[in-house]
Amino acid sequence: MENLNQIIKQFPEVGEVKEVKALTSGLINQTYLVKTVDPQEADYVLQRINHQIFTDIDMLQHNIEVVTGHIRKKLETQNETDIDRKVLRFLPATDGKTFYYDGEGYWRVSVFIPRSQTLEAVTPDSSYLAGLKFGEFQAMLADVPEQLGEIIPDFHNMEFRMKQLREAVATNAAGRLSEVQDIVDAIEKDADEMCSAERLFREGKLPKRICHCDTKVSNMLFDEDGKVLCVIDLDTVMPSFIFSDFGDFLRSAANTGKEDEKDLNNVRFNMEIFKAFAKGYIESARSFLTPVEIEMLPYAATLFPYMQAVRFLADYINGDTYYQTKYEGHNLVRTKAQYKLYLEAKAAVPEMKAYIAGLL
Repeated sequence: MENLNQIIKQFPEVGEVKEVKALTSGLINQTYLVKTVDPQEADYVLQRINHQIFTDIDMLQHNIEVVTGHIRKKLETQNETDIDRKVLRFLPATDGKTFYYDGEGYWRVSVFIPRSQTLEAVTPDSSYLAGLKFGEFQAMLADVPEQLGEIIPDFHNMEFRMKQLREAVATNAAGRLSEVQDIVDAIEKDADEMCSAERLFREGKLPKRICHCDTKVSNMLFDEDGKVLCVIDLDTVMPSFIFSDFGDFLRSAANTGKEDEKDLNNVRFNMEIFKAFAKGYIESARSFLTPVEIEMLPYAATLFPYMQAVRFLADYINGDTYYQTKYEGHNLVRTKAQYKLYLEAKAAVPEMKAYIAGLL
């Protein structure tokens, strides 16, 4: 803990420290709660940033500063109360940057938001709130005056993911191609249609916007009354298609099975979750969405399970070099589960379109 105290001292705004304890949530970064002695002073969150995943820390923190600063200004303009609970604030270190490098790792400190909680449960109610909040998040950032950096290049680029799969197929490093050729063929059959977002972007018909790119219920903070305070986990905030926030949420939330479900009969697309999320999202994002973006929201719901199936399949063919696996064939099980979810979502597209038309 002595080392942690030395790191905390690099952030002069933090007062006298009473205790530092590990927080269990968060899969990517190591996170600690820093409690201060003075009851009048805030507590803080200390985080070690995973620089294996986020390799450009300057860009990462700059993106976050631009986004939180812009949201804070909007809230002030709207005369919102309790603003410090409605947007994250990161402290400057002694050199003025919002992170500190200790020679081995990168650290940052944000103000802890008191009387807040995260929810894990996905219900129609929490999905509606998530749609409302992530749509509002995008709407607030629709007029950010500067271009943000792409913190993970090609993260949700379907053409790039197909290129990775085709390279895996051509190399066949683990000699597994023959057992999955039928899935490869099925995926290739729809590849042209599923890569349409990149094509429309090149033709100037589809914009990129600032998106969260990791939309899940657990990435929002709620107050004691169950109202949403703010969006958290801003590491993946970057320019993307709005589909990144719409489709990625539904890929996990609207799946009635597990991501690696072995019994494919359990994998269905939950239309109640779709309707709740879409209703909230369109209510708050409608102000800036183009007709093309609205029309393609059902496409977004099919894109993300398709993309994830492609990624799992490429990794399986390569010999499981990227995703951690728990047993032989785990990536193939994941591929089949995600592909089944894609087919279920695809079958539901007419119903999705009708529902969205009704909302409008």
